[in-house]
Amino acid sequence: MDIYRLNALSDNYIFVLHDRNYNTAAVVDPAEATPVLQKLEELGAPLGTIFNTHHHADHVGGNRQLLAHYPEAVVYGGAEDCDRIPGQQIFLQEGDTVTFAGRTGTVLFVPGHTRAHIAYYFSPAPGSDWGDLFCGDTLFAGGCGRLFEGTPEQMVQSLSKIRTLPDQTRIWCAHEYTLKNLKFALTVDGQNPDLQQRFAMVKAARQRQQATIPSDLGLEKATNPFLRWDHLALQKAVQSHEPVQAFARLRSRKDQF
Repeated sequence: MDIYRLNALSDNYIFVLHDRNYNTAAVVDPAEATPVLQKLEELGAPLGTIFNTHHHADHVGGNRQLLAHYPEAVVYGGAEDCDRIPGQQIFLQEGDTVTFAGRTGTVLFVPGHTRAHIAYYFSPAPGSDWGDLFCGDTLFAGGCGRLFEGTPEQMVQSLSKIRTLPDQTRIWCAHEYTLKNLKFALTVDGQNPDLQQRFAMVKAARQRQQATIPSDLGLEKATNPFLRWDHLALQKAVQSHEPVQAFARLRSRKDQF
């Protein structure tokens, strides 16, 4: 399974998946259709699958146009997003599986950003140590999504679920927010040497206009404050040792940052 990261809108990423053996393609969260259609033409592969993580327009905005070009493509999304994702045909729940390019993806129900958000975790291919997580707007590099429809309790549960995945998991999140996220992280975890090093590397990369996605889960666990709400330094920063309250205070600070 080859994964191509496409730029879209102002700071979105779309991911095109290519099965070289059968020359077919899938797309994750097509914010718009044009870059996807261009990539499919370049690959010479038809679109067979649309994997959506949630219903927001900057994740499903290309669905209808893609279906107009590829009417046989199947649209996947969360069961609780019924009637909110254009063209949705498959309604997924926690523990369901999907397949593409010979790899099995497990569906994680990860509400918080929205009430119906899901993620797709593809376990490593034979001969590889790396899995792939397509997590939409639940987990970002250095951050997490705003709580639009969900609660802090839900987001803590969702991020805890992601935190149990192997460290060698590539994080394919849907926005280039990393530099700003790490600037905030330094305000609450500034003595963290891993975070300091990561910030310097990301700052340099963005100055060169290089993407910071994919990240990896091991790095996120070491540097992302929204996966470290139960670490002493973070608890001191927000003056709470209660996990959900600590997370809620972190999220509130980030909202105002």
